[in-house]
Formats: sequence, structure tokens, C-alpha cells
Amino acid sequence: MGGHQRIKARLFVAAAAVTLTLCLPVDAQIPSTSGAAPSQQTAETVNLTMEQRHIIKEIVVKDMKIEPPQEQSQVAKVPMTVGEVVPAGIPLKPMPVEVSSKVPQVKSHSILVKDDKVLIIDPKDNRIAALIQ
Repeated sequence: MGGHQRIKARLFVAAAAVTLTLCLPVDAQIPSTSGAAPSQQTAETVNLTMEQRHIIKEIVVKDMKIEPPQEQSQVAKVPMTVGEVVPAGIPLKPMPVEVSSKVPQVKSHSILVKDDKVLIIDPKDNRIAALIQ
């Protein structure tokens, strides 16, 4: 029995290592089409798995059906690029409690929905931390 438990432990450690490796952010070089140097950070500042992205979108879309729609003219001014700053005066919603309990790394962030996409905004600098499509 001792050998069987050691094999299970090794499999668990190997699975954990693979999972950790898959969750690490990957720095991708995105060629600039304008020829200018990139001015802002484009990598997402919150690391979300595909499952977490799905959870967030499901909950936020469900909540949207309950709440009145946001002022469309104001939301139209919001950029859709990670790293961009959301203009002052745009009404942001707090992260739903249901999302915070399932995806704790975004608990302090705000959300905004634009064009059926969920923007996760970092409250420290009002930058878009992640875009969920």
C-alpha cells in the first residue's frame, strides 16, 4: 500500500506542476502596426483561467438582465484595449459577490459591460485589467 500512495503523490505533484505551468502568464510580442513604440501595457494584469472567464461572463450577463442598462453614450467612450484607462465619470459596477467568491483575484475590481464584452477594471488606476469576450 505504501508504494501505491507514493505513486498517487507523484501523480498529484506532476499534475500540480503542469497546472501551474499552464496558468503562468505568457509574454507575447505583438507587432505594432503603426510603427510607433507601444505606449501602454497590453498584458492582462489579472491572470484568469478559461473557466474563471466563463464564470464571470455567466454571472455578469445574468445580473445585467436584472439591472437597468447603463447610459449608452457614456459607455461608448470606453476603450476596449487592456491597459487603457477608463475615462472619469463612467459608471462602473462593483464586482458581484458571486464572482468574488468564485474568482477571488478580481474581488477588488470593478466591471463594465460594453458590446457584450465584460471589462474588468483595476480600481487603483482605472485601467482595464482584463477583457472577457
